Amino acid sequence: MLNISHNKLNQKVSLDRFSSAQRVFHKRHYKHFNRFLLAFAIAGFIILFLPWTQNINGKGYLTTLKPDQRPQTIQSPIPGRIEKWYVQEGDYVKKGDTILHISEIKNEYFDPRLVERTQLQIKAKEGSVTSYEGKVKALNNQIGALVRERGLKLEQSKNKLLQAKLKVKSDSIDLEAARTNIEIAQRQYDRIVQLQSEGLKAMTDVEEKRLKLQETQAKLISQENKLLAAQNEILNAQVEISRVTAEYTDKISKAESAMFTAQSNQFDSKAQVTKLENQYTNYQMRNDLYYIRAPQNGYINKALQAGIGETFKEGDRLVGIMPADIDMAVETFVAPLDLPLLHLGEKVRIQFDGWPAIVFSGWPNVSYGTYGGKVVAIETFISDNGMYRVLLAPDPDDHPWPSAIRVGSGASTIALLEDVPIWYELWRQLNGFPPNYYQPDNVKSDVKKK
Repeated sequence: MLNISHNKLNQKVSLDRFSSAQRVFHKRHYKHFNRFLLAFAIAGFIILFLPWTQNINGKGYLTTLKPDQRPQTIQSPIPGRIEKWYVQEGDYVKKGDTILHISEIKNEYFDPRLVERTQLQIKAKEGSVTSYEGKVKALNNQIGALVRERGLKLEQSKNKLLQAKLKVKSDSIDLEAARTNIEIAQRQYDRIVQLQSEGLKAMTDVEEKRLKLQETQAKLISQENKLLAAQNEILNAQVEISRVTAEYTDKISKAESAMFTAQSNQFDSKAQVTKLENQYTNYQMRNDLYYIRAPQNGYINKALQAGIGETFKEGDRLVGIMPADIDMAVETFVAPLDLPLLHLGEKVRIQFDGWPAIVFSGWPNVSYGTYGGKVVAIETFISDNGMYRVLLAPDPDDHPWPSAIRVGSGASTIALLEDVPIWYELWRQLNGFPPNYYQPDNVKSDVKKK
């Protein structure tokens, strides 16, 4: 059967007596078959020179254009216990609507009148601050009075010192006069003694002059005592000035020390008031956190913490929400080899899962097959899957995307590049070469402008 032997069976056995062989091995059939092969070869050769658009295929899924429009979970910034649910899964909520109510699990916040009592503490501390302010003012007045009294006392002591100095001058003059008088009395006494020795004066005259001399000497001694007493008054006045200065310095220092202590207590009370006000504000804000509210309009997807009385930690996810007003986009991934061929603003064709590219009627917005997209973002760092992430937005110049598609469903993308012959594309694919380097017209014009 394999014609391995030199005794060929087809040369010894004739098949012409079989009707099937007569139909198959008829020369007329070979002629038609050869013509068919020739026509097929010519058509295939012509097809090799037909244009083929190179493309980049990608696989991704539907997402939203803006980060705040993507599905999110709502967390609680404080630990707590679930008390009541106000919504159920699938409900539509508006921004600010209450989703659930929680209660405290920390003992330092159990007091239901915690905010009120904190406010009373603030008022008490504010009263303390006011009292210290009054004490500081009173001490300032006391210091002012002491300063004025010290000035008066010093003026009085200085006046006494001046009087003592004037009295010293007066006593000095009197002392000089007494010394002059005693010199005159001494000369008179000497003359009288001489005249009496010559017999010109009587002894009574001598006695009289001696008495006068003694009186003058007594006045001199008395005047010297007065001068010493006046000098002592100067010293006493100077000592008094020093005493007044020291006394009032001590009094003023004590008053200033008390004032500084009062100011320190005042500032400490103000700091405590500020701290209590901070706590009061924190407690008020914490009370507002007992009601978990919707951050934006959307639909409740899934309750991640269920039941009544269930506790959770701060930052735990409580419920998932899907924003209502979103701008659809496609997140696709391309190989690093094809990344240089994609540019911002480039148009891409998209096929959504469940929306076949084969055109048929019966579904709205299905008759278009593929839909237009535009590159709005290209990630500059490779993803965990070894591909680069590309974000596609709806093409405003193309048909609108189906309204029934949902975030998270799959999508296939096709980025069209240059037109090349089919034979070149087959040769490129067989050799594993990348597509031709491609730049859209808008990128080329920008490069020329630069």
